Amino acid sequence: MGVPRPTVPAEFVAAGEPKFHVAVVIPCYRVTPFVLDVLRKIGPEVSSIIVVDDACPDFSGQMVAKHCRDQRVKVVFNQKNLGVGGATLAGYVAAVQEGAQVIVKIDGDGQMDPALIPQLVAPIVGGVADYTKGNRFYDIEGLRKMPPVRIFGNAVLSLMTKFSAGYWNLTDPTNGFTCIHAGVAKQLPLKKISSRYFFETDLLFRLNLLRAVVKDVPMHAHYGLEKSNLSIKKIVGEFLFKHARNWCKRLLYSYVVRDFTIATVEFVVGAIFISFGMIFGGLKWYEGAHTHALSSSGAVMLAAMPIILGVQMVLAALNQDVASTPTLPIGAPLMAEPTRLLALPKPISRRRVPQVKRSTATVLSSGKQE
Repeated sequence: MGVPRPTVPAEFVAAGEPKFHVAVVIPCYRVTPFVLDVLRKIGPEVSSIIVVDDACPDFSGQMVAKHCRDQRVKVVFNQKNLGVGGATLAGYVAAVQEGAQVIVKIDGDGQMDPALIPQLVAPIVGGVADYTKGNRFYDIEGLRKMPPVRIFGNAVLSLMTKFSAGYWNLTDPTNGFTCIHAGVAKQLPLKKISSRYFFETDLLFRLNLLRAVVKDVPMHAHYGLEKSNLSIKKIVGEFLFKHARNWCKRLLYSYVVRDFTIATVEFVVGAIFISFGMIFGGLKWYEGAHTHALSSSGAVMLAAMPIILGVQMVLAALNQDVASTPTLPIGAPLMAEPTRLLALPKPISRRRVPQVKRSTATVLSSGKQE
């Protein structure tokens, strides 16, 4: 019985060969039961597949090299565990060396449908985006299948990421189904990007500093027998600190170092007003609590007015920040006429076509550490 294959738009394949060099990177760590099925579902629009064995204790890389007969597959071995981010970046390096124009990252646990790869690639080859990512929150009905804890956690992380990364138009920031223009990937400071679970969010922060355009692509997620290695209790403090750090860095780079706008004045003056009002009001409250004396109306207004004005100024600055979300791609378009390509079928489609047989062979090589 053949494995269901995705529907591939004609804009991606000509005479059975891909028109663009699309590479797929699959970080592997404890995904041995699922990764071969993921590989079988990757369609002919992909030119090369980089499987990164991130020092997997289940020897997923060796298993792929032994059992996968797809000639597009290359296995990269990390000598030590670098985390999902480190493994993905190692895959980026290998994909660029293979001559990739577009690089898709997909997890090996089967939660992501490879049939959506054309939808992720289309905005990039069409010249309207530099980076695309999946969004599991687009379809309201699809959220019924998502565990409530994940819905709440992703909602909180989405809000935090809007502040720290500056992409106010994005949701589901930790979604690992992503696609990047290879030319943009070359500009990233790979050694500075977080290599663990903060990877996707930190990557968005770095893309914003480059002024890259990022788009969401609607998708469904599948939750089966796979187990997440992420512990919420262990990462909540780390995430809060790194979000705050990136937000401060972004404000400094975007509104002081790179440019100086009215938003800069609003942020600074607003913060000063709020701080003054809270400190003055706190001191007056402390004084009144110990002397049992009521504060005068003038003292109350002197504490309240700076806070009110400061909040208004910060909100105005945030409005400027929202309006400054990057809209002009920095990566070179890969096709001259993107109009038809961007009118692809809806990503929620479940159409299936028979498996295409091909003569294949395994390609095995050792990987580089970052």
